[in-house]
Amino acid sequence: MSDEQRSCSYKGFTVWFTGLSGSGKSTISDVLVREFKKRGIKHEVLDGDVVRTNLSKGLGFSKEDRDTNIRRIGFVCHILTRNGVVAIAAAISPYRNIRDENRKMIGNFVEVFVDTPLDICEQRDVKGLYKKARAGEIKEFTGISDPYEEPLNPEVTCYTDKESPEESAEKILNKLRDLGYIEW
Repeated sequence: MSDEQRSCSYKGFTVWFTGLSGSGKSTISDVLVREFKKRGIKHEVLDGDVVRTNLSKGLGFSKEDRDTNIRRIGFVCHILTRNGVVAIAAAISPYRNIRDENRKMIGNFVEVFVDTPLDICEQRDVKGLYKKARAGEIKEFTGISDPYEEPLNPEVTCYTDKESPEESAEKILNKLRDLGYIEW
């Protein structure tokens, strides 16, 4: 174990990334994961796309199905957090009330709003989802034909059109230290 790992202490908590598709949630969480690995912090990532193909397979994109998906992610984060593991959720999670439900259930919850302009998200769209949504091929697409409710009081806001992923991750790490979740 390195000196960095020995000098790090932490308790279970959840970092909940929310933002539009293509905003940078997964990219920033990857940087955070590298930092946690360096310091020996036990963690798990629940990425929206991965969860949808495993834990939430069969769910569609209606409001009810989206709520179910986000509640499932929240439940897993709750279990991890109460067992001293750091949970990182990177999912669009478009509806404020479900994010707030998860905050109450989990307790040690840090909401990170990845605030990226829609036009930038569309430029980054490697899967062509925004183009399909604008053409009417995808119904209920968040930010186009379905609403995204921005957080009112996130602990951290990242602006990925102005910050590098490393700068965004550093903001999160600083907040985690300020809140007493990590120490190094």
